[in-house]
Amino acid sequence: MYMQLRFVLKPLLQRVYHHDVVGAEHIPGDQGAILASNHVSFVDSLFLPLAVPRQVFFLAKSDYFTTPGLKGRLMKWFFTSVGQLPIDRSGGAKSAQSLAAAVSALREGKLVGIYPEGTRSPDARLYRAKIGVARLALEAGVPIIPVAQLGNEYVQRPGSNRLHVRHQGKAIRVRTVIGEPIDTTPYAHREDQWAAQRELADLVMQKISELTGRKIIPAYAGDIKKLMASENISADEALRRLHPDYTP
Repeated sequence: MYMQLRFVLKPLLQRVYHHDVVGAEHIPGDQGAILASNHVSFVDSLFLPLAVPRQVFFLAKSDYFTTPGLKGRLMKWFFTSVGQLPIDRSGGAKSAQSLAAAVSALREGKLVGIYPEGTRSPDARLYRAKIGVARLALEAGVPIIPVAQLGNEYVQRPGSNRLHVRHQGKAIRVRTVIGEPIDTTPYAHREDQWAAQRELADLVMQKISELTGRKIIPAYAGDIKKLMASENISADEALRRLHPDYTP
């Protein structure tokens, strides 16, 4: 089903949105690797696979596979059919099992897509990476390929379910920039394991920052979104409350 959807969607989206792809030569032909991308909207998971010549297996939150009722069964069928891997975010044994499935996929030579920030950006800016991307790469022994997605925030604006074909009266151009692979072997087998994972995760976001031309906000997107929802405030106000010393 993945290839069938690709066959239908690629010419359709290319016609509606001019999609530029840069750096596709950095994708390995038959080896496992992690594609680590910034994340602003659901359409990220459409444009990134269309930019890559191989199938991408995304880590998708487990809610997509466990929602009850007809809607839940349809969601599970769709995400399973297109090769998505459920990830449990609750921690403990369930999260470990989810990680093991992704590690197996990488060791089998598959491409796994992950969003290092752990959730969609509330305002299209870059936020600090969780260490999951580093932990997964080191466990599987694979490189991490940084990816920048640009223009997607105009197709589907943060916090909205609506799709747009124009921005400020002009046709939207989407750009996917694929960077050079990051060699993760220098971070493997270090005694300070958590520090190595933290350092590698920060490097991944730094590379994405360079590809996007956007600064990294020194906070987790998930924390910002929780505060925005609970206090009904903007992302900037949430950032000021969490990091009062931060200056843009």
